Amino acid sequence: MRVEHQIRAFEQVFSKYDGILPLHRFLFTYFKANKQMGSSDRRWVTRYIYSFFRLGKALGKADQILRLAVADFLCNETSSLVIEAKLPELRDKVHLSLEDKLVLISGIYPEFKLPEVFSFHENLSKELEKQAFYESFFIQPDLFLRVKSGHMDDIRAKLSAEGVTSTPINSQTLALANGTKLEKILPANASYQVQDLSSQQTGQLFQPQPWEYWWDCCAASGGKSLLLHDLEPSVQLLVSDIRENSLNNLDERFREAGLKKYQKKVLDLLQNNEQDLHHYEFDGIILDAPCSGSGTWGRTPEMLYYFDEHKISFFSRMQKTIAGNVVKYLKPGMPLIYITCSVFKQENEEVVEWLLENLPLKLEKMELIKGYHHKADTMFAARLLKA
Repeated sequence: MRVEHQIRAFEQVFSKYDGILPLHRFLFTYFKANKQMGSSDRRWVTRYIYSFFRLGKALGKADQILRLAVADFLCNETSSLVIEAKLPELRDKVHLSLEDKLVLISGIYPEFKLPEVFSFHENLSKELEKQAFYESFFIQPDLFLRVKSGHMDDIRAKLSAEGVTSTPINSQTLALANGTKLEKILPANASYQVQDLSSQQTGQLFQPQPWEYWWDCCAASGGKSLLLHDLEPSVQLLVSDIRENSLNNLDERFREAGLKKYQKKVLDLLQNNEQDLHHYEFDGIILDAPCSGSGTWGRTPEMLYYFDEHKISFFSRMQKTIAGNVVKYLKPGMPLIYITCSVFKQENEEVVEWLLENLPLKLEKMELIKGYHHKADTMFAARLLKA
């Protein structure tokens, strides 16, 4: 039977995955090594395994394939062979709203508890609305574009010509279905950037002035730097990261965006970098800190299953150390922009409390950016001024 074939394929993939690689990279490698799997098999396995991880640890004592069926029912608006085999009474209900489907599942399986989807709820930032956050894991986040002024109509027209629906969020942001193959429709150029909606909103705290000198100290592929540059093109920029390959990717992205003048350094910010930075003084520092990434787990739901809670304190210590090592290069009265894509208070409010107690900083503003209301990531950002 086809359903048994699909279940075996799911079980084989699940048994090989250990949570170390991001799931999308693992699947790419697995499918490449198992070319006997047809396109239909690959499509269903991908749907099933992502649905399964979106259930987190809820119904943890139930049979694995029953958990898969429940997850697939909650995550999708079209039925599947697994739903029809394991939940036949619900196969005609798959089109209902998520709220209605959660009521149905809770009625059939009283042991289903929504908070167990995200089993680290005691660590959550206090401003987070738990019910909406938990429910968001059953909804695929959108893909967001940040569009330069004057290019919105042209980009929407190109997307529409290829049958791609785009939804304007504001004058500079478009939302598209996740998985949209942009490279075939919109070749990389300076008119837009792929950037999550919440990540774009962190730019409201930057407030750069003409000709200032800023440091994006954990730059990765440079998304925050490009946002800063678009806000104030005259800003002078130093970008750094511990990973040289990330800075190589940054070079390519900057080139495509038309950003040509910047400095870059490979730096380990957990160490003393006085030899490299002793003469530097910055008008602003962006610290997009290494973190658990828990605000992005709607995109990487495998983390709901594999994340170890003890890592929260590991990241918190790292964030405090990095902040202490970079703030010395900030001019008095100028901002440190502290950002995480985490929902954990130990990485957010508690780090800010530590910064205020131990460094010459005062808080101007901090905010939990609630992306779960907008099919986006949830992030935390704070603007602190050096005393």
